[in-house]
Amino acid sequence: MKLSQLLEYAKDKTNFTNLENYSVFCEKYLSFIFENLQAVIVSQNETQYRFFQYQKDGNFNVTRPINSNLMISINDFAESKKIFSYAIEHIKDIKQDTKIRDTINRFIYTCQQSIGATLDALPAGESNTARKINGDLFERYIRLILAELKIPVREGSVLIPVVVNGEEQFQMVYQHDLIIEKGKEVKAIGSVKTSSKDRLDKIFLDKFLYNRLTNTETPHFAVFLHDVQRKGKEPKFSVNTTFLTGHFKGYTVKLNPLDGVYYCDLRPVMYSDKILKENIKSLDCLLIDDIWNLL
Repeated sequence: MKLSQLLEYAKDKTNFTNLENYSVFCEKYLSFIFENLQAVIVSQNETQYRFFQYQKDGNFNVTRPINSNLMISINDFAESKKIFSYAIEHIKDIKQDTKIRDTINRFIYTCQQSIGATLDALPAGESNTARKINGDLFERYIRLILAELKIPVREGSVLIPVVVNGEEQFQMVYQHDLIIEKGKEVKAIGSVKTSSKDRLDKIFLDKFLYNRLTNTETPHFAVFLHDVQRKGKEPKFSVNTTFLTGHFKGYTVKLNPLDGVYYCDLRPVMYSDKILKENIKSLDCLLIDDIWNLL
């Protein structure tokens, strides 16, 4: 595929309705970048991150930061896809197989970043459209994975009755990315975002308000792809974190901790800080371990 074809494909969300659609597109993108980039720029401060620069057909645009420790190459993609497919089919048997766990994270990261990086080739005036499409497709990707695991999940709204003195006064509508239900009972609520930038406060407050209004302890969890963004000027690009450590710790300690926070691309502070380490895990932990406890 040419870059123009990849762009038209990625812009149409109807092209991504099942897991196979994501992997097919990813393979096409990886094949394209193998020999069609203007340059690969190494981040000045965290050298595992790369920026792909397109040729004239992509307006010479430079992509978001791509973690080379996570991004699967075209040469390894077929084998990684087999491992990922096996993992989805045998998710409860994986346990501590570190190779499979690592592949789950890397495969999801690679498929989603292929979409985001493709959309980075759009002209600057369409950047907001690109962010919206990329975010929507990541939400859908996680829902499709959970559905493939036979998790009863949907997106949409939940009606919350507001009861005063034993009588329902009115109802509030809450919109959520992931609603996990058993029968008519909401078992867990999830938020799925490509990054926590400008969204972290709302996720913690959603849990607080929902459980206060419903008088329940419904688990709330969050899934993020990464928390880095590009900074600097060409060719001296570097990365900047978008994760607000103080906000996360403050809400966790003083408001209410979330019942799980999961990343494909964890920041170094998430390994070194005690509170963050206790509350943030890699995405495989949700799919292999934690999601089943919520049910």
